[in-house]
Amino acid sequence: MIRRFGAAPEAGRRYHRRPGAYAILPLDGGLVMTHQSAPEPEIQLPGGGIDPGESPVSALHREVFEETGWHIGTPRWLGTFRRFAYMPEYDLWAEKICMIFVARPTVCIGQPTEPGHISLWLPSDLAADAPGNPGDRFFVSQFLGRGSTGR
Repeated sequence: MIRRFGAAPEAGRRYHRRPGAYAILPLDGGLVMTHQSAPEPEIQLPGGGIDPGESPVSALHREVFEETGWHIGTPRWLGTFRRFAYMPEYDLWAEKICMIFVARPTVCIGQPTEPGHISLWLPSDLAADAPGNPGDRFFVSQFLGRGSTGR
């Protein structure tokens, strides 16, 4: 069973399953994260949807680069969670299956290429509480050794 964070699915609502790959990126005593300005401003783990025919690791490399400008190495799977959410940018209700990896940022090529994203570096003491969704907070806290339940 995959642990769920956030609201329970609404009875009678159809949800589209949306698998995605997301990264915890430790660097110099902190984490590289992304700030997405729309549809709601939010700090997130960099990552996103896995395209048809794409592997989770390939999607992770692509999404991290698009949202941060960083290339990554040695991704390692940490766990998976799901959440049910409306995605206004796609006008759909989704069951998001979020695969969380830890990876090493290797080189920053430049600014994010994904519109509305800004790459951030946050010190560890701020990073655990920064993500806007409880699943991301849970995995960041676990990675940093804080044992959070994700709120």
